Amino acid sequence: MPLIQYREAIRQAMAEELTRDPNVVILGEEVAQFHGAYKVTEGLLEKFGPKRIVDTPISEAGFIGMGIGASMLGVRPVIELMFWSFYSVAFDQILNNAANVRYMSGGQINCPIVIRGPANGGTNVGATHSHTPENVLANHPGVKVVVPSTPYDAKGLLKSAIRDNDPVMFLENTILYGDKGEVPADDYLIPLGKADIKREGTDLTIVTYGRPVIQSLAAAHLLQQEHNISVEIVDLRSIRPLDMDTVLASVRKTHRVLVVEEQKPFCGVGAQLAYMIQSEAFDELDAPIARLSTIDSPSIYSPPVEAEQLPNPQRILKAVIEALD
Repeated sequence: MPLIQYREAIRQAMAEELTRDPNVVILGEEVAQFHGAYKVTEGLLEKFGPKRIVDTPISEAGFIGMGIGASMLGVRPVIELMFWSFYSVAFDQILNNAANVRYMSGGQINCPIVIRGPANGGTNVGATHSHTPENVLANHPGVKVVVPSTPYDAKGLLKSAIRDNDPVMFLENTILYGDKGEVPADDYLIPLGKADIKREGTDLTIVTYGRPVIQSLAAAHLLQQEHNISVEIVDLRSIRPLDMDTVLASVRKTHRVLVVEEQKPFCGVGAQLAYMIQSEAFDELDAPIARLSTIDSPSIYSPPVEAEQLPNPQRILKAVIEALD
């Protein structure tokens, strides 16, 4: 299979869906003439033209609201946010209107919109540009929340998201955009709500998603080499819908769990996962559920300090050893 970057995998997904379905359009700030802030949409304007690849004003409330309205009439907008931190100015449009329109219409109106862009820390852009809002988004019934960790997953999940009739929040990571991985050149889909075992193991399960999957894989390699500890890594891939069957099967295999997330700990996704695991598999646990999150403060601007604030291989390694004591 071709070896391509994470950003290119996302671009391929959009190009294939633009070709397949004339109702798919791309909207966002600088997505057309500037090729996207992170060059994810590079080349799409030249191929599909300005009626399908649309530069918008700097108004998330405006262009997300317009996209939601268009989606209710049959258009399938894919909207790029320069940073997911800016979703909050369109909170009403996304989480009050898009999330509820199918329910409020008695199932008569769909809202097939995808909102995508980076949601992560680690790039030293400060507290107002480093949010990871998957917990806030997933708190609202009616939206789906997807967080891919690899180029292969990013392409297959985005294609499924574009074809979905519900609003899908697609959270990427600027640090992953340059990562390369094997991605099939032909058409393929990854269903939303299906986790993936990224590494088989026997001693402890790490449940994670997004960039922490990559950090957890690095930690698992060190644990195997230096401590002869075998770690299984479950990549959720989507937060809502959530594949608890895969999580619980792994817990019943290893009997110990560490949840790793690039989230602040208070009211985070990890808290919900810990509750659901103990609720469904308490008798399978040989130790309390452990949890590793971003350290609970606004995102730190200093590069070396922010690197320690986020999950990293050494922090994960230490948490695994503590969970096995």
